Amino acid sequence: MLPFVQVYKNLIFQTLLSLSLTLILTFLKIPILFLQGLHTYIHPENIGHGNNASSGVRAAIRRPSSSDSGPGLDGYQSLSSRTTAELKKRNKSKEKFEFDENNAQIFRLKLDEGHLQTRLFFNEYHSSFVFSCVGISCLLLYKYLGKSEGSGNLANGNLIPVVFGFIGLTKVFLALAKISFEKSASKRSEKQFSAILGVVGFLIGIMICSEIGPAVFDFHFDSLEVSWRIFVSVLMGFLAGFLYMPAGKNARSFWLGTDQLRCNLSIISCGWFARMILFANYLLTMFTALLWISPLTEILVNKNSCDGRGAAEKLVGNVGFSNLEFTRLRVFCLLLSGVLQIVALRSNLQMFLNEAVLSWYQRLHASKVPDLDFSRAKVFLHNHYLCLAVLQFFAPPVLVLLFLGLSQIDSNSLDKYNLACGLLPCSAFVKEVALLMAWWIILLWTVFTSASLVFYQRGILMHSWTIPSVIY
Repeated sequence: MLPFVQVYKNLIFQTLLSLSLTLILTFLKIPILFLQGLHTYIHPENIGHGNNASSGVRAAIRRPSSSDSGPGLDGYQSLSSRTTAELKKRNKSKEKFEFDENNAQIFRLKLDEGHLQTRLFFNEYHSSFVFSCVGISCLLLYKYLGKSEGSGNLANGNLIPVVFGFIGLTKVFLALAKISFEKSASKRSEKQFSAILGVVGFLIGIMICSEIGPAVFDFHFDSLEVSWRIFVSVLMGFLAGFLYMPAGKNARSFWLGTDQLRCNLSIISCGWFARMILFANYLLTMFTALLWISPLTEILVNKNSCDGRGAAEKLVGNVGFSNLEFTRLRVFCLLLSGVLQIVALRSNLQMFLNEAVLSWYQRLHASKVPDLDFSRAKVFLHNHYLCLAVLQFFAPPVLVLLFLGLSQIDSNSLDKYNLACGLLPCSAFVKEVALLMAWWIILLWTVFTSASLVFYQRGILMHSWTIPSVIY
């Protein structure tokens, strides 16, 4: 019995991990627990006439006036000290407004299982979360265990992480594609611009895969056939189109979370620790995207360490990493970028929900008789498409981690598996294309986010803080 376990230990460990992790994530409802505790917001007319305190709902912020004696904006506490009698007395006065001061407040409540399960795209989020976690965990276990002494992929356990890795990739990619085509979740102009970026991404993919033009990107596809180069370019184009709108949400979340508007509202901006995560995530993704740009690799890679010169001669111009160390640095930065984006997911999602509060607050202060229809629609949109936003923040880092994990699979052992290699160029696909896709997602995320932040800084994209017309 012991020799059997010794030979098939990798397969046994992979099977136990995949089954146990699937059961734990499903029955303990980890995808729901991952989002619990976040705050969403509703308007007074959505509450009813019951006791708000007993239902866990309380006023977050309300419109201040010049005659209020309160201390001003104070976090999540009500800002008005007026009683109901005083409000009725004011309504009977000669100075009448067509604005109901009782409705000049917005309420917050914590997300729970009931809220999340009734939102659109919850099933897509749940399945993507489960399969991606299982795939990433199996790939990590494969990297830790290494090869088994047995022969073939069955004994080595290579098949299980590859299968779950591709299932996770398929689930997340299809969910990202589905929410990109959702009609009422974005404006028509955003979809049109996404299509244009998809074409541009396809053309850049053709240039990278075919190595046309100057050697700007440090990728080589000598072992990849022409048909598969076209397929990879098409995939790069789809990713460029699908990631435009999620990156725009990421830019808005970063803009609000770091309080670039200088509104000084604690209900909208993040705490100091969350801000550090947002800044570190942005800087690391930018640095990681540059690691495959040839001018930077010329500076960081040490190319004089393997020649026949003496020790004194090697010191001249011999600065940087070795090729092996630089490859490990790239992989580590990709891994850390994906992990940091997942760590920042809750902060980004909370900023997505707080964006509706900012819209409400700005409309409330626009005039003494504000038009709150826009902000009501904004709050409805952000609550209705909560799981859609979760997928948009969740999909990019998960795709990076899954592609990165697949790039670390031993391609030589996969070439022995005739069922897969009869259809796919396993060695080239796993080692070269998977790493390219991981880097391509980071590059797109960095470029789209940075461009949006520049346009916000210039005041060009402020009009985009709107909602689709179908909501009205």
